[in-house]
Amino acid sequence: MVVAVEAGGFLRGLLLLLVYPLLCLLLGDGDGGGGARARAMATVALVGLEEREVARVGRAVMPRFLMAAAAAEGAEAVRAARRSVAVSATLPRVMVEAFLREHVGVDAVVGPELRSVAGVVAGIMDDADAARVAARRLRALLGDEMDQGEADGAGAAVGLVGEGRSGGTVHYLFSRYYCKETFTATEADKRRWRPLPPGGECGGVKPLVFHDGRLAFPPTPSAALAMYAYLPFGVALAVSRIIALSLLPYGRATFLVGALTGVHYRLVGAGHDAAGGGGGGRLYVCNHRTLLDPIVVAAALGKPVTAVTYSLSRVSEMIAPIRTARLTRDREEDRRSMAALLARGDLVVCPEGTTCREGYLLRFSPLFAELGADVNPVALDARVDMFHGTSTTPAAKWMDPFYFMMNPKPSYRVEFLPRAAPAPAAEDGGDSIRVANRVQRQIGEALGFELTGMTRKDKYMMLAGNEGVVAAAAAAAATIKASR
Repeated sequence: MVVAVEAGGFLRGLLLLLVYPLLCLLLGDGDGGGGARARAMATVALVGLEEREVARVGRAVMPRFLMAAAAAEGAEAVRAARRSVAVSATLPRVMVEAFLREHVGVDAVVGPELRSVAGVVAGIMDDADAARVAARRLRALLGDEMDQGEADGAGAAVGLVGEGRSGGTVHYLFSRYYCKETFTATEADKRRWRPLPPGGECGGVKPLVFHDGRLAFPPTPSAALAMYAYLPFGVALAVSRIIALSLLPYGRATFLVGALTGVHYRLVGAGHDAAGGGGGGRLYVCNHRTLLDPIVVAAALGKPVTAVTYSLSRVSEMIAPIRTARLTRDREEDRRSMAALLARGDLVVCPEGTTCREGYLLRFSPLFAELGADVNPVALDARVDMFHGTSTTPAAKWMDPFYFMMNPKPSYRVEFLPRAAPAPAAEDGGDSIRVANRVQRQIGEALGFELTGMTRKDKYMMLAGNEGVVAAAAAAAATIKASR
């Protein structure tokens, strides 16, 4: 269901949900029916989709759901092995490989393979073809060890397989040709397993800092049915919330209307007493959770502000109830623009440069600390229960505020922190970096978030395979440099 919705859209997910009862009736759990049902569901979910989009979902979306379903004991077994190969009996390899290799640390992943024509998924390979693909991959990784196993007439590996495989069959890699011993994890064993900590507290597991996709919940059949039943009401609710926020963008009225429509706001501290610098406006620096961050800060302050943005869509700019100004990625030009905006009024800056959904803070750009104004840190936290209001897909970013407002009970927490002094003028920029790090640490302590040195570029390279450069901003920066 995750791949069907994220790669194929809500209509594809609805189709999968409608055929699921039929597949359960025609293909039961016995006599291999469970595996056949999973293969049929994968076919319905994937056929006709672009192969690269399916791979993107497997890399950027699936790790979050697989992390929640994984057990710490499995990660410990991988860490104890000299070499490890993960076998997926039902899910296509492209859906699980990124999580297993990048986060758990296995050396290779074997599973059902997709068959594609001209970059479009045409179905699932049959077992024989998938076995040949797996054999080539394993020989490239374990060539010498496999040759030794062939000479000895038996494998040297140890297998761990789950109980209750369809029809009593297991993957051929667990045969004695490959494994000298195979252990079965029973259902009683699984009930004692510990969940895998998402923050990487389990040694050897890479923490999940970034993930993409719209679904904020595991889409089990019952949960998916509830989502589709809610969608029409959710669309109407999102439109009404956005209209109300546009008409009443400032002050207590925003929070009152939000409470009446199910949005929960929590305000800690007061931002009205913060002193401006040099007679201009006040500089508010906050971490970045969603596109609504500056609007929520303006509502908490009860007055208009200007927000500087980098990749805000034209639709989001048009419906925003506050003023916005685009950055160009040219440092000197952006600093002059921000200084001019600050001289005219209050300015909200999100120095992370992109959103982060998990409990981490990305590196703060020190540009805000060079403006010569007192810095008023604002700690923000946003919670959702059905849809994520952020995306790395350019074509979908204009829908970000709608998805956030479609949640049944979204929440925002705003905390105004003690202000920080600006950085003194210095040619090497060291003081501004120290101020940026201090503000990042101050916000991180208030939220209980972990500090990182990761940037927007790191996020987009992991999730989208690019550096996150917006074409319009890049062109503007090139024009500015050419005119000098």
